[in-house]
Amino acid sequence: MAIKKTVAPAKVNLTLHVTGQRADGYHMLDSLVVFTDAGDLITATPADGLTLTVTGPFSAGVPTDGTNLILRAAETLRRMRGVIKGAAITVEKHLPNEAGLGGGSSDAAATLKLLADMWNVEPLPMSAPEIVMLGADVPVCLAAPKPIRMQGIGQDLTPAPHLPNCAMVLINPKVAVPTKAVFDGLASKQNPSMADIPAKMDFDTFTDWLARQRNDLQPAAIKAAPVIQSALDRMNKIPQVAFAGMSGSGATCFGLTKNMADARHAARIIQVAEMGWWVTPAQILSA
Repeated sequence: MAIKKTVAPAKVNLTLHVTGQRADGYHMLDSLVVFTDAGDLITATPADGLTLTVTGPFSAGVPTDGTNLILRAAETLRRMRGVIKGAAITVEKHLPNEAGLGGGSSDAAATLKLLADMWNVEPLPMSAPEIVMLGADVPVCLAAPKPIRMQGIGQDLTPAPHLPNCAMVLINPKVAVPTKAVFDGLASKQNPSMADIPAKMDFDTFTDWLARQRNDLQPAAIKAAPVIQSALDRMNKIPQVAFAGMSGSGATCFGLTKNMADARHAARIIQVAEMGWWVTPAQILSA
């Protein structure tokens, strides 16, 4: 029996500019997205029907019925490719939920790739309307692990220029920040786009460029969960962290470091100080 496994990598929005809102309610975004070696583990085994089991440290509260994005994505693949086979899917959750890391979307995207391979069918294109309907982050997560610029409602994807090899420490104070509440709290939904990404950057040039960009959701997220500001302040005190920001709608924050050794050092400092927080060093993936 062929068992397939893959990692659904954490998606980190290094920038997130909200540039408008369409009449249908969808927000227009401009974001530099990277993926890391930290993520959830997806396993699939051939079966007659489609089932989902959720395990791991962040499994509590994750639905295992048809409301889960993983099963919705799997059913979409079956329908569009005429597949009659099934799969028993297990997700080992290592990423916090509602954390601004695209966990559910990354899980769904990784499952789509895994099942297409297991069922021996053509993968669904990122631009397919059915993929976009699954959620704004699913198309960009299908592009993993390459860094990418995401625009529009999430469907306009452009490969990012080569980014310098670097790492990060990810921290989440274990508070859930509902995405809708953060978007509703935006001071303005008409903001300038992200500056073009320079074609050639070393680490210092990269962090200088990032410092001139924004996450337009950060003020509203901090208002909803002030501990996010505490997380950013704690990272900014660590010399090895060259730039700290919030990913997505929060509450996960990241601190960029030149290498994994510095990321591990920063992670140890933060974990000792904040034993109740989720803290992990992670390598940014390039391909």
